[in-house]
Amino acid sequence: MTRIAPFGRSLYAIALIGLGSTHFVFGRFTTGRAPAWPSSLSGGSVWAYLTGTALIAVGLAILARRRGRSAAILAAALVFVWALLRHIPVLTTSAFLSGAWTDAGKALTFVGGSLALAATLPWEGGGGRLVTRLMNRDSELVTVGRFCLGATLILNGAQHFVFTAGVASLIPAWFPGNAVFWTYFGGTALIAGGVGLLIPRTARWAALLSGLMIFSWFFIVHLSREIAGVADGIAVFEALAMAGMLFVIAGVRSPQYLA
Repeated sequence: MTRIAPFGRSLYAIALIGLGSTHFVFGRFTTGRAPAWPSSLSGGSVWAYLTGTALIAVGLAILARRRGRSAAILAAALVFVWALLRHIPVLTTSAFLSGAWTDAGKALTFVGGSLALAATLPWEGGGGRLVTRLMNRDSELVTVGRFCLGATLILNGAQHFVFTAGVASLIPAWFPGNAVFWTYFGGTALIAGGVGLLIPRTARWAALLSGLMIFSWFFIVHLSREIAGVADGIAVFEALAMAGMLFVIAGVRSPQYLA
C-alpha cells in the first residue's frame, strides 16, 4: 500500500490549494472552519488573504516536494493556532455533537493529517537541533495524525445517528437505495474506521477503506452538490483533503510508524 501515499499527498495538496483560494472568495480563514474574526479587531480580510496565500504555497511545495515536510507542519501550525484552539471555548458552550463539534473536528483533521503527511516526506534540517529532531519524528507524527483522524471519524459517524434527516438530505436523489439506510451505513462505517485507526494493527487498512469511502463521497455527494450550486465551496475540498490524508496513513512506508 506504500504507493498510495504519493496519491494521497497529491489529493491533499490540491485540496489545500483549493481551500487557500476560498480564503480570497469568502474573505475569512475557512480552513478548519475557524470561528469568525473577532469583531473588536480590524484586518480580518488581510489575515484571510495572507493565510490563504500561505496555504496555497504549502500545497505547491508538497506537490513539488520542495521543503514539503516543513510546509505541511506549517499548515498544521496555522490551523492549530487559528482554528483548533479557538474552537475550544466555543465547544464549552455548545451541545455535544452539534455543528460546532463538526467544525472543530475538521480543524483537528487538518492538524493531525498534515503532521502525518509530513512524516512521508524527506527529512529536513537547518532549523536548529531541537526543531529538526521534532520535525523528523516520523512515528510520532503519524501517531498524532491517526489519532486525530480516528477521533474525527468517530465523531462524524455518531452525528449520522443524531442528525439522520440532515445527513440523509445530502444524498442525491439519483443515488440508488434508501437515503436513511445509507446514512446509518455511512455512520457505522465511519465509527468502525475511526476505531480501526486507533489500533496500530488495523490502522493502515482502516485508513485505506475509510479513504476510499470518503473519496467516493467526494464525487457522489460533495462534487454533485457543488455542480448543482447548493454547496458552499468548502466541503468539496475538505472531503478531498480528508481522503488524501487517510490515503497517506494507509501508505506509510513501514509498520514501525504505527508503533
